Amino acid sequence: MSQAKSLLRAGPSLWGGTAGLLARGLEQRIPPADLDERDPDYIRSSLPKLWPWASFYFRARVRGMHRVPADGPVLLVGNHSGGNWPADTFIFTLAFSAYFGAERRFYQLAHNLVMIWPFLGFLRKYGTVAASHENACRALDSGAALLVYPGGDYETHRPSWERHRIDFNRREGFIALAHERDVPIVPVVSIGGQETALFLTRGERLARVLRLDRTVHLHVLPISIALPWGLNIGDLLGHLPLPAQITIQVLEPIRLRERFGEDPDPDEVYDYLTALMQRTLDDLADERRLPLVG
Repeated sequence: MSQAKSLLRAGPSLWGGTAGLLARGLEQRIPPADLDERDPDYIRSSLPKLWPWASFYFRARVRGMHRVPADGPVLLVGNHSGGNWPADTFIFTLAFSAYFGAERRFYQLAHNLVMIWPFLGFLRKYGTVAASHENACRALDSGAALLVYPGGDYETHRPSWERHRIDFNRREGFIALAHERDVPIVPVVSIGGQETALFLTRGERLARVLRLDRTVHLHVLPISIALPWGLNIGDLLGHLPLPAQITIQVLEPIRLRERFGEDPDPDEVYDYLTALMQRTLDDLADERRLPLVG
C-alpha cells in the first residue's frame, strides 16, 4: 500500500519530467522564423486550386478588403475559430493575396505546435511564422501586413454555443505591439469557423493537470466531436471541417495615437476594439439563417 501511495504521489512529477523532455524536443524542432520562406511564386500557382474549395465548399464571402491600407505595415487583428483547422484563416490569406497580389508581404502568426508538423511545412510558403513578439516585430519592420489572433488557442477552442462571442481572454500584447511600431490596427471579424465541428470544452483544467501550460505552452486540451475521429481530444491532428459558410468582414483601420492619444490606455483600447468586433459579429450572426447553412 505504501508503494502504491508513493507511485501516486510521484505521478505528477513523472509526468512533469516526461512532458518537460517532450517540450524541449518539440522546441528544437520548431524551425527558425525566416521571412524569406514566403514564396510569391508558390502562392500565385496555388491560388487557382484553392478558389473552388473556398467558393463552393465554404461558400466564402470576404468583405471590406479595400479598408486595409494599400501599402506599408499594418496589424490585422482577428477573432479565431475552428480549432486547429481554422478555415477562416486560410480563406482570408487567399483573399488577401488575391486582392493585393502575391508580391505584397503578408505574414500570419501561428502556435509553435503548428510549426513542427512536417505536413504543414507549406504554410511557411504562405508566410506563417511561429507566434512571438520578436517575429511580429520583424514582420512589421519589413513593411508587411501581419495577421494575429490574440485569443489564440483559448478562443479557437471555445464551446460551439459561444461561437458568436469575441473572447481574447484579456490578452493585450497586440496593443503594445501596434503602439510600439506605430502601425494601424485593422479588425478582421469572421463567422462560421466554429461551426466546422461541435466544440464541447476547452479542457483548461485537464491542460493544467497534465501541466501542458508549463511544458508546451498549451492552456487548453479541447474536446470536440469532429470528422473523421468522432470524439476528438486535443485536436492535435486537426479534423475534417464541416462545410459551414464562412463570412469575413474587414473594419476600418484604428490608429491608436489619433484615437487614444500619445499614451493610450491598453485596457481602454482593448475594450473599444473587442466591443466593436463584437457588434460586427452580432450583425453577421443576425444575417445567418441556420448554422452551417449561413
